[in-house]
Amino acid sequence: MRPSPIIKLLQEHKALFTIVVVGLFLLELEIFALAIMHSGKKSVLQVIDYQGQVIHESSGNNLSDFNRPNFEKVFGPLDNYTLQLNKHDVPFPFRAWFVAAVCIPIGAMMLFAFVVKGYLVIFHGEKVEKPAEQDADPVNDPLSETKLESTLNRISRMNIFNIGFLVFIGVISYWIIPNAFSYLGQIGFDFFAQYEWVFFVLLGIIVFVCLWIIYLRYLLAKKSIQSQTELQKHRISLEYNAQTDDLLQLEGPSETDPQIIEYKPQDPESEELPPS
Repeated sequence: MRPSPIIKLLQEHKALFTIVVVGLFLLELEIFALAIMHSGKKSVLQVIDYQGQVIHESSGNNLSDFNRPNFEKVFGPLDNYTLQLNKHDVPFPFRAWFVAAVCIPIGAMMLFAFVVKGYLVIFHGEKVEKPAEQDADPVNDPLSETKLESTLNRISRMNIFNIGFLVFIGVISYWIIPNAFSYLGQIGFDFFAQYEWVFFVLLGIIVFVCLWIIYLRYLLAKKSIQSQTELQKHRISLEYNAQTDDLLQLEGPSETDPQIIEYKPQDPESEELPPS
């Protein structure tokens, strides 16, 4: 059974891959340490003037030897102001840590691969010839490879730049989109708190327009009902007149109508018999 090209590559460059794995581990460890340093209990020292406005903020429990002289140069002696220490808990920045832990290694590897590929294209021609063994033996025999080797071979056939780009965009979107919604929501809330009369005016205009549309639809429906009623009345009137004309045609002549021929039949009993 011949070894897979990926397994063979790992065996030939074992030291290089070991250095890469150790470097990635140290990088991930440093990213995790920075995330922990930015979480936990934090203290903020605020300097407040006599009007109750915050004129300066500094992280920590007191002003450092560098910040205090600079503050006194700008605002005067620190004893003339009120110091207020605020403490709060900062949660672990999971999204920021996740994005940094995934995107920084992928971005570094993609940048390195891009530089190497650009160097090969510029100095060694546009196409780089593949090894003869890879063309002769594409490693498609399922009997000569294990499941791990088969999975690695399928991954190796994919375009690494497309996969890295999709992962990079997906992880960046996971961090940017929620922050964008939070930022827009905060801006909208601040704008509403500062210009709330604008929203009430817009709400009043919308309600007025809706009521006006409802009133116009009411008038239109009323006019339609009246028109339908008039048409129905006219149809019933026409049907009634048609029935009346038919009844008048079926009736006999009236007694007051003049007779064209005045003929009165005689009673045979009243006739006189001739003399015998």
